[in-house]
Amino acid sequence: MSQQIGFIGGGQMAEALIKGIIASGLYKSEDVLISEPNESRRDHLETTYSVKAFYSNLPIFENCKIIILAVKPQTMGGLLEECKDRVQTQQIIVSVAAGLPISFYLNHIGKPDTKIIRVMPNTPALVMEGASALSRNKNVTDEELRAAEEIFLAVGEAVILDEVHLDAVTGLSGSGPAYVFSFVEALIDAGVKSGLTRAVSEKLALQTVSGSVKLLKESGEHPASLRGKVTSPGGTAITALHVLEKVGFHGIIMDIVESAVNRSKELGKS
Repeated sequence: MSQQIGFIGGGQMAEALIKGIIASGLYKSEDVLISEPNESRRDHLETTYSVKAFYSNLPIFENCKIIILAVKPQTMGGLLEECKDRVQTQQIIVSVAAGLPISFYLNHIGKPDTKIIRVMPNTPALVMEGASALSRNKNVTDEELRAAEEIFLAVGEAVILDEVHLDAVTGLSGSGPAYVFSFVEALIDAGVKSGLTRAVSEKLALQTVSGSVKLLKESGEHPASLRGKVTSPGGTAITALHVLEKVGFHGIIMDIVESAVNRSKELGKS
């Protein structure tokens, strides 16, 4: 079995991973194989990244040790039924589909010795700033887990957790970009309401958020500490924070994450 890597599904997440592993030097273009039914996507991936793209899944299972399943959760069952006889013992099956537990893959493939790694990535991987969490079953060795982790480190940060924690990851970082986008949209609208043009408001809001995150990461200080440095006595920031506290801002954020976690658990059961 060669060290080629295969992708089943050539959508945005697969493309982000392909871009990252090639740019980082983790894999060469000629060692990346993709199966994708859409001809225009195959052409795009081949032209952009000089990889090999196929209509059939067969070349992936015949040539690749690591196989990344990058299809939608609702089509995963059919895919596994189709390919279960092709899965080999030494292959590592990595899934980025949300909500489906490792047991789902083992049950559909029907081979208890199959190596399965379940990953919860998020959309900032598209710009190499993703946050991913990986969980493995007992068949995956430490070395194999590390090889999979490196793939996701090529598009951002990655952590390794027991599978029981992946619903929490889904609610926090998996769904998290949606919360951030909503917050930024509200900031922009607030600037417009206060008299700024939309272009100026958007520029200031985006830089404020990205700059604040960079400050948090590089300073190493607790968010509460940095917040305290912005809130001078009787000033504008503390007045605004008072409004946030009155409407229960912290509680609202905790509630929305918890609701996403609970929904992830429901999807996993169904």
